[in-house]
Amino acid sequence: MSDGSIDIAQEARRQVSDIPLGQLDPAQPELFSGDAMWEHFARLRREDPVHFTAESAHGPYWSITKYNDIMAVDTNHQVFSSADGIVLQSLESKAENAGRPSRPSFISMDPPKHDVQRKAVSPAVAPANLHLMAPVIRERAGAILDALPIGEEFDWVDLVSKELTAMTLATLFDFPFEDRRKLTYWSDMMTNPPGHGVCESWEQKRREIGECFDAFDGLWNQRINAPPQSDMISMLAHAEATRDMDPHEYHGNVTLLIIGGNDTTRNTISGSIYALNKNPEQYAKLKANPALIPSMVSETIRWQTPLAHMARTATEDFELSGKLIRKGDRVVMWYVSGNRDDEVIANPDSYIIDRERPRNHLSFGFGVHRCVGNRLAELQLTIIWEEILKRFPSIEVVGEPLRTHSVFVKGYETLPVIIHGRN
Repeated sequence: MSDGSIDIAQEARRQVSDIPLGQLDPAQPELFSGDAMWEHFARLRREDPVHFTAESAHGPYWSITKYNDIMAVDTNHQVFSSADGIVLQSLESKAENAGRPSRPSFISMDPPKHDVQRKAVSPAVAPANLHLMAPVIRERAGAILDALPIGEEFDWVDLVSKELTAMTLATLFDFPFEDRRKLTYWSDMMTNPPGHGVCESWEQKRREIGECFDAFDGLWNQRINAPPQSDMISMLAHAEATRDMDPHEYHGNVTLLIIGGNDTTRNTISGSIYALNKNPEQYAKLKANPALIPSMVSETIRWQTPLAHMARTATEDFELSGKLIRKGDRVVMWYVSGNRDDEVIANPDSYIIDRERPRNHLSFGFGVHRCVGNRLAELQLTIIWEEILKRFPSIEVVGEPLRTHSVFVKGYETLPVIIHGRN
């Protein structure tokens, strides 16, 4: 770390320590887009790991910041319900959407309804189907990498991370392949607040998301009138538990599957390039021993934590680590903080690709809502890195990334890189 970096880190610590504990509010998009939230979470883990913020742009909420406390919430769906949504929604967003129909997805449902809807689409990402998808993903990854420019700067997020995940997502939906980048665009429209990313206004956001749902309504109508197939839309249209689902529920599940299939993998692919460049000794270790790729993938998923939080609502009064959470309170599990808890993960701020237990992380969640596509995410990351190491001696990050303006999606809008040559 340079002297300048030390100064910045010390200044961040000083500023956070000046904030009265009761006013500490980690749910600020500016902290995440500036990669400046770490000291907030470190202080909360030290001083107040179950922390109540009474006033914020998201209303009142509890922050759960330590690994074991997050596990206690995540695995107790009876007390901590997903029915009010799994994202900490801003007051502005709530006001804009007041009176509009809600679009619940299976991740924002509790059992038993959650279970039957999740079961309808899970075969698409089951081991047998992943085995069939692997050679297709590998062929596409190779084609993407072979088309990259050599010796000139380009945006890794656009040409690689977005492209590979859009291809995979289009396959899962059997979405028109030539229009696959619409899926990326719609995901960004769904997750960005107005004024950030592709989203310019609430009116534009509603219009573009409406076009997304119109397109998926068309796919539903095609699939329900055709024999069952192995894509997720056909599975939903033909499964006994979902074929008569309310259209708003269908739209909610489309939203979940688009965001879940896009943002997590895409931002971890970008995060792996960034992390290895920030830790050149780890990059050298990987190049010397490609067998470390699966371990590196898991370490990147922990280190990056592509979804910073998940939210729940307490269904009854509940005591957690000496704090009384009241019925109706919003509770935020900060995965990004739990993944840096040194009581559970040794040297958690360091990026170490050969950790003893690299899959010991919170990024996929736990309990009934554990990420349904976690193995597909790992598969894509493993394959892209196997193909990278075959082709390029190194990929150099030549500037800081533009980070996502969000307290939910922890990712990259752009990441400038140069590839200097081929193997």
